[in-house]
Amino acid sequence: MAKPTTARFGKFSVKLGNDADPIIYAAPCGFTSKSLQLTKDLTDVNIPDCDDPDAVAWVGRDAASLSAAITGEGVAAAESAETWLDAWENVDSVPVKVEIFFPAKTITWTGRMHVSELTIGAEQGGRVTMNVSLQSDGELVRTVSAGS
Repeated sequence: MAKPTTARFGKFSVKLGNDADPIIYAAPCGFTSKSLQLTKDLTDVNIPDCDDPDAVAWVGRDAASLSAAITGEGVAAAESAETWLDAWENVDSVPVKVEIFFPAKTITWTGRMHVSELTIGAEQGGRVTMNVSLQSDGELVRTVSAGS
């Protein structure tokens, strides 16, 4: 059996961009966990059986919209705390780039997202933590390029 080609934690990056032209992206420090969730909203319609109108109908589904969400959690790093707070306070969505670096290719998503949630917490004897959630604002464009 052939083993899959995988990527390690550090090869999955979530970066926030600035308003420069071209946009300059940087990965805020502190994540110990991060994820990109891609969702598709569907509408349901019952598909009747034309030969047997009394038969139980199957449900057909049509794609209605696409959305993306990013979650990240980890330590509240002084180097990135204000970056996250500024993005959360911003009335406009911020540029975002997500990359997965595989040995033979890199998959990248770019677009704009809102920081919808930002939670700062701590437990006695531990470190201050920060959890963030971002929601897409329009399309995230996916590109695939050859690895380095």
